Amino acid sequence: MIPTRTYHYRDPTAAVFGLRELRKRGLTTRGILFLALDNRGETYIAVPEDLDAVTRVRVGDKMGLEPPWEGRYYYFDSIHRLPGDTVLWNGDRRLDDTGSASEVATAVATWLKGASARNVFCGCTPHQPGAWWTVDERSAVVELHQRGIVDCVVTTQGILARRIGEPALFQLTFEQLAKQGPGVGWTPIFRSSLGNVLLIERRVLNYQLVLTCERGVCELDISGLPEQVVETARVELEPGIGVVGRIDGEGFAVTRGEAQPWGLANVGPAELIGSPNQTVLDLPAALAAAK
Repeated sequence: MIPTRTYHYRDPTAAVFGLRELRKRGLTTRGILFLALDNRGETYIAVPEDLDAVTRVRVGDKMGLEPPWEGRYYYFDSIHRLPGDTVLWNGDRRLDDTGSASEVATAVATWLKGASARNVFCGCTPHQPGAWWTVDERSAVVELHQRGIVDCVVTTQGILARRIGEPALFQLTFEQLAKQGPGVGWTPIFRSSLGNVLLIERRVLNYQLVLTCERGVCELDISGLPEQVVETARVELEPGIGVVGRIDGEGFAVTRGEAQPWGLANVGPAELIGSPNQTVLDLPAALAAAK
């Protein structure tokens, strides 16, 4: 368990200055544990109480934390700074209702640039998924979920995502993004035999990516992108179990929820399942051992 401290900012400008001050005190992207807005559009950031311990925080550690706030808060899952400094973010679809989500996302992306970082990942929270993209804080926002595109994952070549209600993984290259924007050009690059894709692991690790589907999970080798994707493992699991991430050499961050046509509902904090050098094929046995 990581003791946390919350910072509350009433507007995006205050959040920008607050993040700058926290950076001076040692905050890095690893230390942003949760990022959320309330229904007034005010910003809440949870960080480790001991900022000197930030370097020991791993993405998998974040995903196993309980959300720090009770009540109506709308959480970000991840924020990405893309080539050309355009901004992509995933999170609670209700972020649209706050009126300040794009300003906060672009402010955090600017903070990322100052830290020479490309993205920040936050803890697991239950919500209906949304995904957005914009050029900058003054530009129109493209709501990708209105086109069915969610769970966007950034690679060195472009963006991967799922389309709600489909068994395929889609790709949009950075070249296509620069020419046409994110509204068109999504190409299916893999089709699951385990049913619709309900969740995508939040980041690529060692050129591998895990898809959670209706009847199990499959692991992909994406080192051949943009031309080739290879399925390296496939296992059937009970519905509702999802892989949100991995810690290199230490297992899988696994969440549990309710399988719905659009994804997993009511997901809980992730649990680290497995041990060093275990693969997706070992996941059923590791889950059984963890009960």
